[in-house]
Amino acid sequence: MIAPTPAASPSSRPRILLVEDDSAVRRSLQLLLQARGWDVRAHASGATMLEDPAWRQAACMVADYQLAGLDGFEVLARLRAKGWAGPAVLITAYPSAELTDRAAAGGFAQVIEKPFREGAVADAVARLTRMH
Repeated sequence: MIAPTPAASPSSRPRILLVEDDSAVRRSLQLLLQARGWDVRAHASGATMLEDPAWRQAACMVADYQLAGLDGFEVLARLRAKGWAGPAVLITAYPSAELTDRAAAGGFAQVIEKPFREGAVADAVARLTRMH
């Protein structure tokens, strides 16, 4: 009989930052990304995420566009100002060509429209973390 492979400890898995103010969406994405093998640091606001020193080791960030306080663009800009250079995904319920252009100019690698299919965010994170 083959012994099961032990699960990777959270510290050895790639870290993903998740900023989403809708608790149901945040928890759903957190569970999905964790099931795919990432160590997910989920936050309800950009301000709390920026206070968490875990951002330093993040392989990727997923941020909602519209957040209370700092929006997704401001969160990414502040991370970049602190020296973080990882890829970022913007999720939004308010897609438009202008938003997509602004996201690309602001450093987001991809924009994903809500509601999204179950694996869309995980697939994007997988692709982006392999590239970096």
